[in-house]
Amino acid sequence: MRPPDDADTRRAIAPVICYPTETLPRPDLALYAAARAGAEKTGEWIAPPRDAVAFEVAAGEFFRITCTDGPQVGDLNLWNRHDLQERFYSGKTRALHGSHLGIGDRMWSGFPHLRPMATVVADTLGWYGTDAFGGRVHDVIGTRCDPHTHHLLSGEEYHHCCHSNLTRALAGAAGLDAETAAGMVHDVLNVFMCTGFTRDTGQYFMKASPVRPGDHIEFFSEIDLLGALSACPGGDCGAEHSSDAAACHPLKIEVFRPDPKALADWQSPERNGYSGGHGLPG
Repeated sequence: MRPPDDADTRRAIAPVICYPTETLPRPDLALYAAARAGAEKTGEWIAPPRDAVAFEVAAGEFFRITCTDGPQVGDLNLWNRHDLQERFYSGKTRALHGSHLGIGDRMWSGFPHLRPMATVVADTLGWYGTDAFGGRVHDVIGTRCDPHTHHLLSGEEYHHCCHSNLTRALAGAAGLDAETAAGMVHDVLNVFMCTGFTRDTGQYFMKASPVRPGDHIEFFSEIDLLGALSACPGGDCGAEHSSDAAACHPLKIEVFRPDPKALADWQSPERNGYSGGHGLPG
């Protein structure tokens, strides 16, 4: 098709940020850092290779995800511990903060709550930035590897995709059947995963994660959380992400509790203030 005469003019129109964040409430990172300095470790969980584990974090505590044995990507889900209907909303998080998260960015819950669930407070991969391919780490682009897409593309049954791993972890922690738990699993934060979009076709790509043993990302828990972390069957996701062939390693989750006095003036965020009427009568 021949482009219109004003094609270059149309392409040259400057972009506009969809959601300007100047009025977005800012996390008090200095307060969080002071509280973290005196925090004590209260819990530890291990997500085994090609499997997931559930964990709990109270509001005002910190949780850290660490690469222990070798390069490994993790898929993270978060729920309100008291109401599983409130869960991480990757799409709105992406719209507010961008395609990949870093220090000071927050994981937001879905409607009607739309409040911070956790805030990134430390990241040893913060140096990576953007590589020559457009790759960055800790994305909120990808949905999670799942057995349905795997079956669609290969015709095979595979039960260790991150969706299934997270389903088993949630079912065990919350006492849910498989169907209910699978429906509660949601799009993830791809911890340590290096991803972007190809410049020619716009396809979602992954490449071997730069994570190494000892690297970690840490969060401040804004509300009481139930989390689940899957050690992806793709390992470092340098080749494929639903596979028994990739080298896979465990991931460690630790929880740290600060001195209550350090957060004396802090309050867990309230749910979003929108009335919920949606313009309907009554």
